[in-house]
Amino acid sequence: MTDQRPQYGELATPEEQRRAAGLPALDHVDAKADGVAGPQAASAAHPAVGAANPRREASSMDRIATFALLGFGLINVLSSIAGLLDLASTMNRTMEILGIEGEFTAFALARTWGTIATVVLLAGYAVTVWLSLRRVKARRHAWWAPLAGFVVTTLAVSICISVPMFADPAFMQSVSAPVG
Repeated sequence: MTDQRPQYGELATPEEQRRAAGLPALDHVDAKADGVAGPQAASAAHPAVGAANPRREASSMDRIATFALLGFGLINVLSSIAGLLDLASTMNRTMEILGIEGEFTAFALARTWGTIATVVLLAGYAVTVWLSLRRVKARRHAWWAPLAGFVVTTLAVSICISVPMFADPAFMQSVSAPVG
């Protein structure tokens, strides 16, 4: 083997291609661990070598956006826990803001479903973080994972909150009252 680079028209080995591109040498241990030997080992163990890789890697902006969205999500989760654990007071304030006469009275349901909503919120955020970090680690686009997690978790928490809300007589009376 010579130290010369391949001339025009000659085929270069995957190792020579990587060296010409300024990339580190292939790790033969990785290729053997994948159960591939021979010249095909390079392209099987490292998809960037050989055939074009159709999967696009995520950019640093994607990671920044993902972590920013996860940060906003964490702030939202932490600021929501107190209101969910004291759901009766939260519902009372909400009824005041909406101009609904009367007081919220479904205290037992609010305590139970507020706790359930808190657990759903924390679990939803944990799954969102896990999915996002998994995609970031795999260098896949991950910015959408915190948004999807927010939508799904908010929907589930809203359902939990609606149970005591629709069980409250004052709220139901305001909903069924004619507008005007």
